[in-house]
Amino acid sequence: MQKEIVQEIQKRVAAKDAEIKQFMREICAIPSVESQLKDVGERIAAEMRKLGFEGVRFDKMGNILGHIGNGKRVIVYDSHIDTVGVGDPAAWEWDPFKGKIEDGYLYARGASDEKQSTPGMIYGLAIARDLGLLEGWTAYYFGNMEEWCDGIAPNTFVEVDPAVRPDFVVIGEPTKMLTYRGHKGRLEMKVVAKGRSAHAASNHLGDNAVYKLLPIIAGIRDLEPKLGDHEFLGHGKITVSDMTVKTPSLNAVPDEATIYIDRRMTFGETKEQVVKEIQDLIPAESKSSVHVEELFYDEPSYTGFVFPVDKYFPAWLLEENHPLVTASQEARAAIGLPDAPAGKWDFSTNGIYWAGKAGIPSIGFAPGDEVTAHTTIDRVKLDEVVKATEYYAVLPSLIP
Repeated sequence: MQKEIVQEIQKRVAAKDAEIKQFMREICAIPSVESQLKDVGERIAAEMRKLGFEGVRFDKMGNILGHIGNGKRVIVYDSHIDTVGVGDPAAWEWDPFKGKIEDGYLYARGASDEKQSTPGMIYGLAIARDLGLLEGWTAYYFGNMEEWCDGIAPNTFVEVDPAVRPDFVVIGEPTKMLTYRGHKGRLEMKVVAKGRSAHAASNHLGDNAVYKLLPIIAGIRDLEPKLGDHEFLGHGKITVSDMTVKTPSLNAVPDEATIYIDRRMTFGETKEQVVKEIQDLIPAESKSSVHVEELFYDEPSYTGFVFPVDKYFPAWLLEENHPLVTASQEARAAIGLPDAPAGKWDFSTNGIYWAGKAGIPSIGFAPGDEVTAHTTIDRVKLDEVVKATEYYAVLPSLIP
């Protein structure tokens, strides 16, 4: 890219520095927990309209979207704008929504996960349009819900509303201003044990469902070293993440118990293999009363829209020499970021649908560090929120 164009982008971004930072603070100040993103979506929609985006609207699920241009090639800038809750309010040393600025960082819920990419994406696309850098492109900003079911929002984007299949996707989860090109997948399961209730004083007459799960829990604890490995994505992971018990009273033998399992899958591991690993942990004498189920998501969104999906999220990885990865690295270099190899997330993103299920080339780029996500020190460096705007403006014109 010509040096003069990059300099003009940087000049225009610098002129919007205060607006971008204020916009970031305002969207963090609007709660959007439990996928309730209508209010923050309306604030983002107002900013998009101010900057001349077309087709700004909520989709059927309640995600906010808008686009610039009407070219044949389609790129989506994906930023989930819902957040996890704040947990115990007493654990925060400041209001998690008003936040605070200290040493150049904004501390607030959603500051790193993932409202931090929205200002740069929106302003970057508007600047790219104004400089004629989006010729031949339709570029979408897609502010969506993700925290409770990865990939469900992009699934609706492609298959339901607006029913558009992009050529490329940039995911705004925190990447420390690096290019990310993949992450492990996930399968969520539960193991249900059925027993027989009895009074605790006559427990010998019952069949305790909790006890049936003990060898399975121990087996899961010891299973991880045996899981698959990949030179880039890393080792598979498995965790018992929750447990529920049904019992007539606290003085009775439980007749049902359930454990929930989060299984992080690396390349080379199949869903069928992962399910069988758990089935093989069930003792022979319990196979008729204990079973494994894959979890399913069919909760309505805040608009009442239901899009049923199973909770299987495939691992994905874009080759290091893929044109989109190469373009991203060139964009980083063009705006003066230090050279660094492309990396990966440890957690899961909407990439499980875009790249993992739909096979759409996808990368990640954003300010922020995932290690502060979901914590009481959720934070992002505000100067990087502004700097990322340059990247989002430059990138489309570098994709061959």
